[in-house]
Amino acid sequence: MDTQSTGYLVSVAAISVAALLILIIKVKLQPFIALLLTAIAVGFATGFAGEELIELIVDRMGGALGQIAIVIGLGSIFGEVLRQAGAAEKLASTIIDRFSERTLSFGLGLAGFLVSIAVFIDVAIVILVPMLYPIARRTGKSLLFYAIPLCAGLSVTHTFIPPTPGPIATASILGVDLGWMILFGVIAGLPAMIIAGPVFGRWISKRLHVVPPASDAPEMDASKLPSLTAVIATLLLPLVLILSSTTADLTLAEGSNIRSVLMFIGHPVIALMITTLFTLWYFGTRRGFSAQELQDLSTKALAPAGVIILITGAGGVFGGVLVAAGVGDVIAEQMSAWSIPLILFGFLIALLMRIAQGSGTVAMITGATFTAPVAENLGASQPLLALTAISIASGAAAASHVNDTGFWMANRYLGMSVADTLKSWTVMKTIVGVVGVSMCLLMSLFV
Repeated sequence: MDTQSTGYLVSVAAISVAALLILIIKVKLQPFIALLLTAIAVGFATGFAGEELIELIVDRMGGALGQIAIVIGLGSIFGEVLRQAGAAEKLASTIIDRFSERTLSFGLGLAGFLVSIAVFIDVAIVILVPMLYPIARRTGKSLLFYAIPLCAGLSVTHTFIPPTPGPIATASILGVDLGWMILFGVIAGLPAMIIAGPVFGRWISKRLHVVPPASDAPEMDASKLPSLTAVIATLLLPLVLILSSTTADLTLAEGSNIRSVLMFIGHPVIALMITTLFTLWYFGTRRGFSAQELQDLSTKALAPAGVIILITGAGGVFGGVLVAAGVGDVIAEQMSAWSIPLILFGFLIALLMRIAQGSGTVAMITGATFTAPVAENLGASQPLLALTAISIASGAAAASHVNDTGFWMANRYLGMSVADTLKSWTVMKTIVGVVGVSMCLLMSLFV
């Protein structure tokens, strides 16, 4: 490839990113449509014929959604049933009751870490943050002393660890084994949660005293909540099943019956199917939900999942066109010349998208879309791909500000001014991202 064609492809890639941002931010076009339009424009700009481009788009859309559509759909049903059963409230209330005041912030961080496996972060904030109001009133401490650790735990799992939609989408685009991503997500996520949560929460609460707002949350009926053991076991079930598959693949010989069984039940689709069916029975049928009520719950849960699935598919189309045009080869050559590690490249792309347009999910999908062809060109191993996926999630977690819906959720439920939300929520999210990518760079020295 000559210098002129290389320069042209780099220009097309840069202009496509700018165009994507303009369409989403200025024109307010739905990201699904914006990604498709940008992919079509890139295709024509790099010499694809109309019929050839359409075939490529349809092929890439189908390829991107093969597994992810099923996993996100099942995960959404799993989370909605747990939410309706009061699993988040049970976990949080138990930790509040059992932890001492000195260790409560760590317990709340752990609660957020577990809850966000199944419950979207926005929903979890609505459910759990009002539970902290009476504690802050009783102790006289700033609400941030309790809320920042909880929100840090929610943020880490929501962005680092499958089966939440963002990590699933990122893993799908990069072709990452979910077992590796869960393993590295936990290793990188726990330090991020501790530093951004209890440590930063203690520091900021001494400098910013936030009085709890009046709560309109309904009083919980403790007798109707599920048991703590059942909640934790159910939240961990899909992670354990998926990790069992990765472990079996690494340690057991091919042809082994045990290996075959573990590989089957640990496949993300089967793991989520088992978990969802168990959840429907244990937290639904067993607790008195009718078949019609469970069907309605499942249908309700699939509505937001559809949007994420379509955006992910469109991201796969955009990435597929870039790969077919040779942009991945060009970027890989430049990264090699500039000595930019793959992990840092993915983090920076996702961070720029996060700052520019706000949505962490869109930032993750776009970051993975641009990083995937580079990773393929470099022949990245599964562990390195998993670390790259976590670094992309780290970039998408950082710098939450006024164009992010999560920022305004925190602003509303913590009862703060915009300036104070920037000083607390935005800094907490940025610490999560910086610690996350730092852990990925550190782990990359050993994989």
